[in-house]
Amino acid sequence: MSETLQATDVEASSSDEAEPQSQSKTEDLLVQEGDIAGDYLERLLDLLDYDGDIDLDVEGGRAVVSIDGGEDLSKLVGPRGNVLESLQELTRLAVQQETGVRSRLMLDIAQWRAGRRAELAELGRSTAEKVLASGERARLHPMTPFERKVVHDAVAAIAGVHSESEGEEPQRRVIIFPKP
Repeated sequence: MSETLQATDVEASSSDEAEPQSQSKTEDLLVQEGDIAGDYLERLLDLLDYDGDIDLDVEGGRAVVSIDGGEDLSKLVGPRGNVLESLQELTRLAVQQETGVRSRLMLDIAQWRAGRRAELAELGRSTAEKVLASGERARLHPMTPFERKVVHDAVAAIAGVHSESEGEEPQRRVIIFPKP
């Protein structure tokens, strides 16, 4: 009986050790993604002769790269974040080319995403409250996947409503429904 306990204890301790190593490898990969993205974006800023400070972080299981500080950075955001979305995709491709692994990194420039996240969370909350009061569904304007996720998260925090996405990109939008 003690042999069985010892074997079980060894298996449990080795699986406990494997989990932090796996988590550490994942975080190391995300830090590497951030470093590659930071180098890529630094070269881009140099080519454009734009000033900006690049900050690297890991949040929610993805690398997060932020560029702040330069006066010209709003040009890299573009209308409704269109240029920012394109730069994010180019940066993800640069990371993938170097690592061989698809990247989910998030790029923010001049804190545009942070501000947009707050606006969209408020839009989701206020629209959900209107749906609760009226009992009728509401369709929001087309949004990017990032924008839709923020709205879905805000709606999920309110009891009595739920949200779904409908349509095809780039016309995909969130619809908020009262729960039956």
